Amino acid sequence: MAQSRERFEGLQRELLLLTRYELSSRQRDGGAALERSAHLLLTRLAAQGPMTIAELAQAFALDTSTINRQTAALLREGLARRVPDPDGGMARRLQMTEEGARRLADREQRSREGLAAVLAAWDPEDVQALEESLTRFNQSIEARTGRSWPRPAGGGPAGPDGTPENAAG
Repeated sequence: MAQSRERFEGLQRELLLLTRYELSSRQRDGGAALERSAHLLLTRLAAQGPMTIAELAQAFALDTSTINRQTAALLREGLARRVPDPDGGMARRLQMTEEGARRLADREQRSREGLAAVLAAWDPEDVQALEESLTRFNQSIEARTGRSWPRPAGGGPAGPDGTPENAAG
């Protein structure tokens, strides 16, 4: 047990610092900054399309009451709207609005700009290796939990609507 603790101590610390950096960069975004939960929910809606509260709760492994509170904030801010479920019945799905897509795109652009600045001195091969390692790490978590995150076809980055971006842009 002690060997495992020591073996993963450095990785645990670096992941903590990575999370800290992400949170501090979001605080510098200014007035239009997205809360962490809004960012995550909008990212999932962009990747998967309209979802029910139950689907979101399952995707994030959260209680529906928690998702209800988080989606209520999206609705209040005009970042999402309720739409009828195409499968019929009384169910409603949450769909990202144009304002939600705009704010998400702004947030994602600022994030990419921050990454470009931090990684400016890195060799492209090292950046690619980091991305591949993080992808493998996240997919291992997803396999363990049984909850995968939708990724764009072709492996390229996803735009705000969930479709792959043009790499030349």
